[in-house]
Amino acid sequence: MPSVPFADHPIDTLPMTLAARAYDAFFRKVHGSRLIYNTCWEDPRADRELLALKAGSRVLMITSAGCNALDYLLDDPAQIDCVDMNPRQNALLELKLAVLKVNRPDWMFALFGDGQHGDFPAMYRELRPWMSPTAQEIWDQQTHLFSAAGRGSFYFRGASGDVAYWVRQSIRRLQPKLWRELEQLIDAQTLDEQRERYTRIEKRLWGPVMRWAARQPLVLTMLGVPRAQRNLIETQYPGGMNAYIEDKLRYLLTELPIQENYFWRVYIYGRYTRECCPNYLKPENFQVLRERAERVTAHTGTMAEFLKRSTAPYDRFILLDHQDWMAVHAPQALDEEWNLVISNSAPDARVLMRSAGLDIDFLPEFARSRLLPFDSAYWHQRDRVGTYGSVLCAAVRSS
Repeated sequence: MPSVPFADHPIDTLPMTLAARAYDAFFRKVHGSRLIYNTCWEDPRADRELLALKAGSRVLMITSAGCNALDYLLDDPAQIDCVDMNPRQNALLELKLAVLKVNRPDWMFALFGDGQHGDFPAMYRELRPWMSPTAQEIWDQQTHLFSAAGRGSFYFRGASGDVAYWVRQSIRRLQPKLWRELEQLIDAQTLDEQRERYTRIEKRLWGPVMRWAARQPLVLTMLGVPRAQRNLIETQYPGGMNAYIEDKLRYLLTELPIQENYFWRVYIYGRYTRECCPNYLKPENFQVLRERAERVTAHTGTMAEFLKRSTAPYDRFILLDHQDWMAVHAPQALDEEWNLVISNSAPDARVLMRSAGLDIDFLPEFARSRLLPFDSAYWHQRDRVGTYGSVLCAAVRSS
């Protein structure tokens, strides 16, 4: 892939109004006490192409929901270390790994394909010994998340699931005709059908209530969007948050085939299908993942804390979008993290990260000087999640 230059638009410091402090405090409280992501919100198909994962790679990544770690495992890396500050995210990954280790492909799809199981507590008793004490403590209190009662799906639980459920129920109850048309859109078989169906519902789908909700700190916090990211979008994108979401949705639903977009389908139906699901749920991949499951390890803490203890270099780093927050709230920690990433990079290492901003323009100068960005535009445009403003995949230059 050809290299591209960095943009140079330093991020502004955010004013700390009372409302801003309240947003930050609520964000910390939610993210310190709840499962946020019930599924990964980054497209591993794009990631695997950009990263050029290979047999023997050593991967360091942020855990999120653990789906993508299992997807990367299909490329036969030697080790995947998953780091997350939220122990509930690591517990979710450990649950998936436990299902692999007890060799129950039917359980894997029941829990994470259908999103529910009628007797998860009994299932959990068999899975529990395969998890760490911290994960056991978390799941001991959370077996209801897979109940068929109530919301009926794991994907309508957790913080992001709360928002998905609220949107789903609001449209179904208040605009049942629109809901039926939305289901027809998700089931479209061609791009022409998608375009025709989306054009028909766009104004009703993106009405005053949704426009209002999309800018509320409560909603954004539940979706994992900190104030720093909201401000990036509001200040960098013409028309702000509402135009950003509207344009992203229009592109996703009119330019990319919806039949293969399991990211959005799961929040409409609360489940995947066997034809439209993450790779770790496909039966042909189960035994390969089971054989390699011991290569994946979860760690609770920050990326910097983990790298300080690291004893071997990594050749692939997946940093997601957490540096949007660090650039504003913890610039010294941002510098430290980049120092540690670079010092723990093996030859030919690559770094992949995303941002809500239109440019990733906040990297420390010393980090920029050590990174050789690839042209990521092709895969950014074909990302089936489609909610990020920019993506950076770069090689780490030797000193």
